[in-house]
Amino acid sequence: MNARDDTFAPELLARRAAGVRAATLALLEGLSAEDCMLQSMPEASPVKWHVGHVAWFFETFVLEPWQPGFRPFDAAFRELFNSYYVGVGERHPRGQRGLLSRPALERVLAYQESVLQRLLAWVDETEPPPRALALIELGLHHEQQHQELIATDLKHHFWHNPLWPAWRPAAQGGAAPRLGPAAFRRYEAGLVEVGHAGGGFAFDNEAPRHRAWVEAFELAQRPVSNEEYLAFIEDGGYRRPELWLSDGWDARSRQGWEMPLYWMRSDGRWHCYTASGPRPVDPAEPVCHVSYYEADAYARWAGARLPTEQEWERAAVQALAEGGAGPQDGDFAESGTLHPGRLQSGAPGFLGGVWEWTQSAYLPYPGFHPAAGAVGEYNGKFMINQMVLRGGSCATPRSHIRPTYRNFFVPGSRWQYAGLRLAR
Repeated sequence: MNARDDTFAPELLARRAAGVRAATLALLEGLSAEDCMLQSMPEASPVKWHVGHVAWFFETFVLEPWQPGFRPFDAAFRELFNSYYVGVGERHPRGQRGLLSRPALERVLAYQESVLQRLLAWVDETEPPPRALALIELGLHHEQQHQELIATDLKHHFWHNPLWPAWRPAAQGGAAPRLGPAAFRRYEAGLVEVGHAGGGFAFDNEAPRHRAWVEAFELAQRPVSNEEYLAFIEDGGYRRPELWLSDGWDARSRQGWEMPLYWMRSDGRWHCYTASGPRPVDPAEPVCHVSYYEADAYARWAGARLPTEQEWERAAVQALAEGGAGPQDGDFAESGTLHPGRLQSGAPGFLGGVWEWTQSAYLPYPGFHPAAGAVGEYNGKFMINQMVLRGGSCATPRSHIRPTYRNFFVPGSRWQYAGLRLAR
């Protein structure tokens, strides 16, 4: 990355930062201050905390080291809005973020605006070093990650409200198309290149690019639909331990899983809770809000398996080269509905809609080294006890995704927009 790269010209950087910030603030439209401090579980954070944390990232990792005469907006925010950066200092307990009625939402928004304006003024007045520019780029993508977390966390918060509130417009309805069985495409065995090849932004966990041997496999050309997953439920899939990993069966039994998260049965019909409120389950939409354990059990029931992340990336990159997997064709946060659209027959799509579980554990690529300093905690410290997801979702910003992107969650996670695609 070069300090004189046109990508980081002050006026372009200002426009880009303003666009990312506008998307963050758009997620708050229609929300009250009370809505913004809900915390339904320790794994989810209040909207207000997310807003403060993305400002904290820029203030802590860019302004504090480089801005002459730096003074914090509020010294107490260094601890309040620190997430997991042990190298930075103390952190407010994650599970207690919902107790932070102070600072008020207005002050957190003022903090965010102050940090943005100080950042842009510093970039305009000086020639930032390449390291600072790289951290600004990382910070913008970090904020887009938190935009997605605002959507997923808020949905989980509202799910616990018996009013099941709506906060986003509903997608267009109409009769659901019949998809028919998913087509499978065969990929021959071979040595493939995996990981980001350079040119444009990527997170450190997408590198280094390296070679991997992939045996011959077949991959479904679309994710599993609600209609297909309903057949699994109706065949007793949640009550058949032979389909489940031992740890998954324990989780299913302990938590009483009988259907995807946000699903319910009412008057003999299946419904699901969405950002636009409860609605009937659409058979043509991809199944969503299932854990790795549920995805794996479904795949076994279907006589298939989950793909490895190397298989998934090989197929997605090939589809992109053939013109069938570009972000312009996907279903992303820009639609505004925060709900996956219906699956389409025909050309395969790998990006947007729902994240897709793979059978790959989240581990470092050969030769991976975390960045020096506290920012090196960004990804490397989580490379254990988690599984990789690929492809992005309806809550992912369009400019934030690419075929090499590696998302990761613990296998019991259900509140993310996660589904699956079959391999064999």
